[in-house]
Amino acid sequence: MGTKSVAIIDDDASANRALGRLLRGAGFEPSGFESAERYLADPLRPSFACVLADIQLTGMSGLELQRQLLALGNHTPVIFITAHDDPGYRAEALRRGCVGFFRKTDPGALIVDALRRVTGTTGTA
Repeated sequence: MGTKSVAIIDDDASANRALGRLLRGAGFEPSGFESAERYLADPLRPSFACVLADIQLTGMSGLELQRQLLALGNHTPVIFITAHDDPGYRAEALRRGCVGFFRKTDPGALIVDALRRVTGTTGTA
């Protein structure tokens, strides 16, 4: 794990795989989780450079995950993705310090660019 390691948290397995392929192609080291609870239970959690999480998850929501991380003193940058861009969710996520908020229909390049800014990486090397 390191500056290019990204946790992808999405309960949609196909979205999780697609995001993993996108990030691997951009030179990142993605690890997929199907729930916020599984991510929180992972012993490697503190070593991820960034978290890319769906807002609406089965079980704990992405926003609740963000709250839990902050309560634990974990300030790993969080980028949210969503199929339902609710202005209230967006406002709360931004107020709590998320570093990006994207719709699942947004171009993948926008997510990759945000990850590169957050992790201080460029290109695929």
